Amino acid sequence: MNNSQMVDEDEVLFKPIYHSGKGFYILAAALLTVFLFGVIMYVRQLVYGLGVTGMNQPVTWGFYIISFVFFIGISHAGTLISAILRLSKAEWRRPITRMAEVITGIVLVIGGLHPIIDLGRPDRIMHIFERGRLQSPLLWDMTSITAYFTASTIYLYLPLIPDIALLRDRGGRFNKLYTILSWGYQGTEKQKHVLEKAISILMVMVIPIAISVHTVISWIFSMTLQPGWHSTIFGPYFVVGAIFSGIAALIIVMIVFRKAYHFEDYLKDIHFNYLGTLLLVMSLLWFYFTFAEYLTTFYGHEPVEMRVFLYKFIGGYAPWFWLMVVCNFLIPLIILSNSKTKTITGILVASISVSVGMWLERLIIVVPSLANPRLPFQTGIYIPSLTEFSIFAAAASAFILGFMAFSKVFPLISIWEIKEGREESVRLVSDRLNQYLPSKGHIKKIV
Repeated sequence: MNNSQMVDEDEVLFKPIYHSGKGFYILAAALLTVFLFGVIMYVRQLVYGLGVTGMNQPVTWGFYIISFVFFIGISHAGTLISAILRLSKAEWRRPITRMAEVITGIVLVIGGLHPIIDLGRPDRIMHIFERGRLQSPLLWDMTSITAYFTASTIYLYLPLIPDIALLRDRGGRFNKLYTILSWGYQGTEKQKHVLEKAISILMVMVIPIAISVHTVISWIFSMTLQPGWHSTIFGPYFVVGAIFSGIAALIIVMIVFRKAYHFEDYLKDIHFNYLGTLLLVMSLLWFYFTFAEYLTTFYGHEPVEMRVFLYKFIGGYAPWFWLMVVCNFLIPLIILSNSKTKTITGILVASISVSVGMWLERLIIVVPSLANPRLPFQTGIYIPSLTEFSIFAAAASAFILGFMAFSKVFPLISIWEIKEGREESVRLVSDRLNQYLPSKGHIKKIV
């Protein structure tokens, strides 16, 4: 393939920035309408208080905290998966890392706002900064999410610089913005070396930060004596669930934008096959942690714990619990373990199933435990109101709008990494294989 053919092919990656069809604006208008309606309902909540929601005693946490844990979990799709793939030098990572990193940046903002939305007096969030206590997991949570957002944003921005420089050199709209953001990048060997070193440092840093974020979020639950929450397994359980839901979200985003922007030559069957296999592995890990958690509870048979246990298995939340098991385990297992059904369509179905199932998992964790407190109260009832549904729909719309807005300013697939892969990957992989293989005289080196 010659250079002119490469340039023609890569024009597909620039096209979403410079060309928009009517469908783009119609979808954006519809999503913006949903988002604005959610904002209106939140303003109404500010005026009338949390009484407009379905939350009451003893169920004081509902959709907002469920969505908080869910969106922060999805963020692990980005920097964590991207960093691991970069660190392991997996060459198939090149077309997918950008989308993964964008997911992290968008959902961290959306998820991070939900605890504020959950407050009847959002101005009191400042008390954490003014009077925060080191003993409080909420302070740890705020600190870890802030650190994660900062590291993830920088980790998204640094690999963008070479592509921003390409956009700057092309001219057109946003040229002043590209000139500022490119920091005078010209692609010299020294600049490449500094950039690669910075990316390498960050990709090592974000892995422990990402793991710490969802571990700390789990401590908000497990550090209490609430039945169903006080468990040492919650840390790794939440991290596994976060990676699981993150991979599913990444696959859905990749398939949607592959179809919308005709990225078929970049996002190929092999990418979805690898991610589908990873999703299957995480499904099995999720089932292992879930089984271990509930088996331990059942074996202990502590009365207050069993009250929550039975409420999930055969009580009021049994339909949601078993639907969670079907979505997170049975459907992915059936689809992804069979080569006939492990197609792009099948992987999409499995990913949507996991996304629904992991939201239900957060629901199953939050509500049943609060509905069955240790005190001798009757089982609480939680029925979400239109306000909560509207704000959840607004959050989902904001996620899609964020991605659409990003695609109109920056490439969704890293152009410079694709070009680097074409020019250097064959040689680099060949060199690595020659290092891996035993060096014997009668074994020829790979050319």
